[in-house]
Amino acid sequence: MAIGLGILAALAYGASDFVAGLASRRIGAAQVTLVVMFVGIVVAAIAIALFPGNGPTAHALIWGAVSGVGSASGSMLLYRGLAIGEMSVVSPLCAVFTAIIPVIVGVSLGDHLSLLAATGIAIAIPAAALTSVKRTADGTKHSRSGLLEGALSGAGFALLFIALDRAGTASGAWPLLPGQIVGFLLVLPFGWKVVHNVKGETRATLAIIVAGALSGISNLLFLAATGAGQLAIVAVLTSLYPAVTIFLARLVLNERWNLIQIVGLIAVAAAILLISLG
Repeated sequence: MAIGLGILAALAYGASDFVAGLASRRIGAAQVTLVVMFVGIVVAAIAIALFPGNGPTAHALIWGAVSGVGSASGSMLLYRGLAIGEMSVVSPLCAVFTAIIPVIVGVSLGDHLSLLAATGIAIAIPAAALTSVKRTADGTKHSRSGLLEGALSGAGFALLFIALDRAGTASGAWPLLPGQIVGFLLVLPFGWKVVHNVKGETRATLAIIVAGALSGISNLLFLAATGAGQLAIVAVLTSLYPAVTIFLARLVLNERWNLIQIVGLIAVAAAILLISLG
């Protein structure tokens, strides 16, 4: 069950990032993040009504608030990276850091991995890196725009994943609400001009709302997945979300893949299979 939930979370995260990345090119990363966080608050409130668990506890709410720091920093940096760089480069780089930090934390906290699962994790992290290797037609390296944002956003999302795992599922969806509120407040000083920026941008505004809904749902799926499985495994599976972003970028934006990226995508599929069998 944890594996299925982790994969579903990856699908939702990947789709959310693609839509938000497109909107960021028209409106601005901070403004997009602010709206995504606001929509996330609404989604979290609905999730609590549906999955209240045993009610809120200080432990769950504190770790939920910490997750908001990771969510806000990770989202704003990633959306900026997606806006100024190629999605098929920035998103996978983010995933490498999103995956490796929770794995280290999970193992240090006592996660025990089977040989197949450990092999899958060992393949997954460099596989995500391979998908970020982008070259131009003449063989030169692609612009480095967005690479720093991609790496730093990965560290932010790693904090989000670790904090949600520590919050646990005993309190149901309650950890999500303080996380979204904290994230909204942190981004507010950077994106307070959102009303001015989205004026006349109906399509972009609708896209951001969709991205926020998908982001909120993905957080809920990840929280449920960590309750059913180990952080090291669930985080790696969820961090494979760039495959979704890359596919959408190929279909919608016609961003092309090179041979190395194709090998990376095949390795991603192999990693998911090994982790699932493990």
